[in-house]
Amino acid sequence: MDEIKWGIIGCGNVTEVKSGPAFSKTEHSSLVAVMRRDGALAKDYAERHNVPKWYDNAEDLINDPDINAIYIATPPDAHEGLAIKAMRAGKPVYIEKPMARNATECDRINAESKRTGIPVFVAYYRRALDYFLKVKEIVGSGVIGDVRFVDICLQWQPYEEEIGENPKPRWRVDPEISGGGHFHDLASHQFDFLEFVFGPVKSAIGFARNQAGLYEADDIVVANFEFESGVLGKGSWCYTIHKDQREDQAQIIGSKGRITFSFFEKFDIKVETPDGTETFNIPYPAHVQQPLIELIVKELRGQGKSPSNGDTGARANLIMDWITQGQ
Repeated sequence: MDEIKWGIIGCGNVTEVKSGPAFSKTEHSSLVAVMRRDGALAKDYAERHNVPKWYDNAEDLINDPDINAIYIATPPDAHEGLAIKAMRAGKPVYIEKPMARNATECDRINAESKRTGIPVFVAYYRRALDYFLKVKEIVGSGVIGDVRFVDICLQWQPYEEEIGENPKPRWRVDPEISGGGHFHDLASHQFDFLEFVFGPVKSAIGFARNQAGLYEADDIVVANFEFESGVLGKGSWCYTIHKDQREDQAQIIGSKGRITFSFFEKFDIKVETPDGTETFNIPYPAHVQQPLIELIVKELRGQGKSPSNGDTGARANLIMDWITQGQ
């Protein structure tokens, strides 16, 4: 491929700023068409973002001869079917995270990729962000010594639509659509990045429960995990605490110091060693997926390699399956 001409299936909120504009801002890349089941919303998106075409049927977009790569930004229950259709049409796919609802669906996507020879990429964009590359660089520098363990704490209050007199929880907490709850949506980013830094997780165990009864999915998860490298980890995720208890913190503890950083809400990285404390502030770019999209475009043009693909993307689902289903 020389010019990558994208079509988006599912032009919802995630595509408004995080990803959508980046396809046309990337060199040798353009956004040709968007699709949403509600044609009026697809048309509105296309007009606001200066996209030439819009569809209300996914297969019509997949079969558009002007499109040679497809971004699947639907809820996870549709990822497998759409990815396979796109690959059978000969078009590479970039899939929103999590890659699918579970590891089995991811495996089927990857099997089709190998059968057809069509590449799969997954939107684990932290692998390309300067903030997280800095964390990886610090670990690799040895400044905190040998890494002993990783500690994750993510606790958020319920979303407004999940509480009140007439709650209407969104699809992210419907396991039939998302594969789980907020844990699946957010921890997938965390485990993907941790494997990017430390290599494969060898085993993981945990407990997933619904304590508050606001929706069907689990709302609290605790887990222990071990990397093949010998590094150990633990984590807790709770989505029903008071807003004053909101926390997003991760720590990497080494034999000579520690790194404290945030996965979602802060831009500071704090490094503490016997020599003192150093803080790095590295904001995200305007379109947070653009650095990864640029690398994907380069790979499709034969000029590089994306750090996130179907094989790496499936790993997060496998780890989450171990934690939430292995009880």
